Amino acid sequence: MTSDALADLSDTLFGVAIAIYALAAIGFCAELAFGRPSTRSRPQLATVNTGASSSTPLPAASGAAGRPQAARWGQLGVVLTAVGALAQAGVLVTRSAAAGRVPWGNMYEFATAAVLVGVLAYLFLVIRVPGLRRIGVFVLGPTVIGLVLTGLHLYAESGPLVAALRSDWLVVHVSAAILSFGVFIVSGVASALYLVAARSERSASAAGGGEQGRGGRLPSAETLDRVAHRTAIFGFPVWTFAVIAGAIWAESAWGRFWGWDPKETWAFISWALYAAYLHARNTSGWRGRPAAWTNLVALATLVFNLLFVNLVSTGLHSYGGVS
Repeated sequence: MTSDALADLSDTLFGVAIAIYALAAIGFCAELAFGRPSTRSRPQLATVNTGASSSTPLPAASGAAGRPQAARWGQLGVVLTAVGALAQAGVLVTRSAAAGRVPWGNMYEFATAAVLVGVLAYLFLVIRVPGLRRIGVFVLGPTVIGLVLTGLHLYAESGPLVAALRSDWLVVHVSAAILSFGVFIVSGVASALYLVAARSERSASAAGGGEQGRGGRLPSAETLDRVAHRTAIFGFPVWTFAVIAGAIWAESAWGRFWGWDPKETWAFISWALYAAYLHARNTSGWRGRPAAWTNLVALATLVFNLLFVNLVSTGLHSYGGVS
């Protein structure tokens, strides 16, 4: 196939991936709506505010059994998510073949790859803990919205790298940034849902263990807290490596390791916030809601760094839409 044909195929697969993810989100939504509420014991409800030790294994699937028909909708969602991930991977593979380079040389490609990592991280978690299917709509919903906005506002024609990015460090630095960014997306979703589930469980505990409301259909707050923590534990050293690799690349390109360029500054802010989250998650008095909010603020700084610094701010990292 010619380069133009491969580029066209990449664009087509991008649309196909969005459509499949949308169908998967509908399947997850059906399971969440029609499945049985999660069943949690009073000891579980009582530990919401204290947090749990990260050394304890993830609990068994909370509410995974559900109604058989609802469970089938969730299983269909998982299958469609896997198919969508294959299509999204095809976007990057065909774009790489068309351009003759690694497929993360601009914001469109970076965002596409990061979202793919997030989806794959979610699938990995579901294989380990099937009950986490119930957070699928909260992963796939933002995925669909994010990809649509990426296609509308960040799309760039397939082509060679700009001169500033023609370095072997691109593969090392940007690959680590993509991997950590995608994993942090899942961690952030889990923290947001933890806040919902924890509030629901506190209300149920105050009412003597009765109806938990909408949050009662989610996995337990304990499970969501551990998912957020463990994915952040994985992503943090990778992000640390990305920052260090970026500093080494900066010394090679600009003759200094660190210059407090806007992108460097916000990368450090994100690093500090994730370090604060991991510390808070294991510190008495900061576990639970304070730690979860710290995790969400850290994710917000990553998104801000990706969008604002590249599109609005000026600095050495601003390449007219290049990540």
